[in-house]
Amino acid sequence: MAELAIYENITENEKRYLVFGVKNEKFAFDITNVNNIVQMEKIRPVPCAPKCYKGVINLRGEIIPVMSLHTKFNLGDDNITPNSKIIILNVDENKQIGVIVDTVKEVLTISEDEIEKPSPFLKKEESNVSGVSKIKDSLISIIEVSSIM
Repeated sequence: MAELAIYENITENEKRYLVFGVKNEKFAFDITNVNNIVQMEKIRPVPCAPKCYKGVINLRGEIIPVMSLHTKFNLGDDNITPNSKIIILNVDENKQIGVIVDTVKEVLTISEDEIEKPSPFLKKEESNVSGVSKIKDSLISIIEVSSIM
C-alpha cells in the first residue's frame, strides 16, 4: 500500500512554527530551523561553559551542544520530566544546537498578519522574541534561532 502524505497549502505570508512549552509559557521556532526532536538523554557537562549551556550530547555520532531555555530566558531551574525534549536546531549550514524544553505542543501555520512585533520597550539585543501571536486564546512568543546563540 502506498504511503499517504497530506500537505496543507500555505500561502506566501504564512509560515509553520513548532510550538513548545517552557515553564508555563508557549514559545515557537520557525519549523525550517528545526532539525529533530529527541527524548531527553544524558547530557555530558563541559567545564567553564556559560551557565545556560548544560553540556553536549552524542546524537548519531555528532556532538551537539545543549542549552537550557529555562536558564536562557531567566525562568528558573530546569524541571526534567518524562515530557521534556531536546529540540535540535540548525544554526548554520553545518552547525546545530539542542535546546531543552518542557513539552513539544504542535506545529501551527501562522500568517504574518497574526504576528505582532514585540514591545518597543524591549531592547532587541536583550530580547529573544521576534514577535508574538495570539492563537487559540493563548500568546505564543516567536523565537528567532539566531538570537538565542
